[in-house]
Amino acid sequence: MGFESFKFEKDTKKILNYMVYLPQSYNTIKKWPLILSLHGSGERGNNIDNVKKWGIHKMLRENNNFPFVVVSPQCPIGEIWEMQFNILKDLLDEIGNNYNIDNERIYLTGYSLGGYGTWNFAILNPERFSAIVPISGGAVSPQKSLKLKNMPIWVAHGDSDTVVQFEESKRIVNYLKKYNPNIIFKVYKGAGHEVCTTAYEEPELFKWLLKQKRKI
Repeated sequence: MGFESFKFEKDTKKILNYMVYLPQSYNTIKKWPLILSLHGSGERGNNIDNVKKWGIHKMLRENNNFPFVVVSPQCPIGEIWEMQFNILKDLLDEIGNNYNIDNERIYLTGYSLGGYGTWNFAILNPERFSAIVPISGGAVSPQKSLKLKNMPIWVAHGDSDTVVQFEESKRIVNYLKKYNPNIIFKVYKGAGHEVCTTAYEEPELFKWLLKQKRKI
């Protein structure tokens, strides 16, 4: 199993490169949890291998039996994830048709540019995800994040980040936790933007994620 690369085309107007990671034990007998992973700004372009550099992919390179199907699209150069939201919804449908996915356990994560994408995609489509993990990102506004008041959320950010200010995560968490008791906020003291990879190495993160289920 491991990584395989594809192109997803919608109405011949939009093409999205993406990778699928399948654990070595993947089979069609059981349903598998799915993670949609959104990369940062430096991995945009046409070389899908660039997506493997950071974030969750460091773990995937070292673990050939990670217990999730992981889908990693590539944002085109000069664009942001918010411009891809329609095709991302279609891509999720396509993955659901092609793989044996547990619809009660579909998760969304991203770091930096993808952290913004994670917040904002979930705000617009809260019914599609069982939990989200935005790392070193932010959202359009704390008030709009109220749509996630019932969403399990694991947030991570370095408090010395100079690329995306720590305040971007802090203000959303502080606003939302008044309404949502299921928020974990991992603050990396003295750390900068490099937590984009470190955050995925937290031993409890994926155990926590697997416990989050959405009733269909």
